[in-house]
Amino acid sequence: MTESPGPTLRIPAPRRAASRWLAALLTLCCLVGAPTALAADPPRIATLDWTLAETLQALGTPPEAVAQVDAYHAWVGEPHLPGSVTDLGLRTQPNLELLSDLAPDQILISPMFANLKPRLSRIAPVQNFTLYTPGRDTWQEMRELTHGVAELVGRPEAADRLIESAEARIDELRRQLPDDVPPLLVVQFMDARHVRVFGDNGLYQAVLERLGLDNAWPGKTNAWGFSLTGIEALANLDARLVVVEPYPAGVHETLEKSGLWQGLIRDSRGDPLVLPPVWSFGALPSAQRFAEQLTAALESPHAR
Repeated sequence: MTESPGPTLRIPAPRRAASRWLAALLTLCCLVGAPTALAADPPRIATLDWTLAETLQALGTPPEAVAQVDAYHAWVGEPHLPGSVTDLGLRTQPNLELLSDLAPDQILISPMFANLKPRLSRIAPVQNFTLYTPGRDTWQEMRELTHGVAELVGRPEAADRLIESAEARIDELRRQLPDDVPPLLVVQFMDARHVRVFGDNGLYQAVLERLGLDNAWPGKTNAWGFSLTGIEALANLDARLVVVEPYPAGVHETLEKSGLWQGLIRDSRGDPLVLPPVWSFGALPSAQRFAEQLTAALESPHAR
């Protein structure tokens, strides 16, 4: 005698339709994930370092808080930080109480602020990003920093776009340059008698190389790619002067009366080029900005 499988469950037609709809929905969820499995929001980032701030902004993930926002805009220029960014006070002495109240998910620093890490770590995890390592290729380090920051905020594809865009733009600018550009001497004034003069291991040098331009400075540079020197050391160099703003207060007026500086101007191979502020310790956003500002100045009819 064969056992009966049991009574057959007859589901009314409307219920059968609902069951099929529910089964289809469950199958879809299995394939693409539950409806609540949405992309996570990027972490809320605070940083004391302007290079990391410009990189976050360029990646489309603005920082929640940055130290010395007004000074960032004076020295870095672009990309501009949105008004929603909280100012943390001095980079070397940030407002830790305010930072604690903001409760960021991560705090980003560079080695310049490593002494603050123990105190910052009590507020949130601290990530240290290094750039301008002596003996390393500066451009490659900027690429690596871009990827590292993008991974931290969950936007690896944004790093690829930023790198490709910056490199393509600089290649385009290289093709626009005049053929007869003399060696360039890039300086930034510290006071009326002293300048940073930029050379090996710096952002400006990395950009000059990608643009196919020569740097006239023969001297050694520090880990950030510059040498601090008196302006008399610039004499007798066969080069065109490039001055990167901003000028310290009163310096521009003093230079107009300086016989030494006026003599350097006369010896320059063409009128000195004066560029808007570009962060010399920056990453890809500053590199592209410097390339654009320099190319525009060299192409200008007044620059010839």
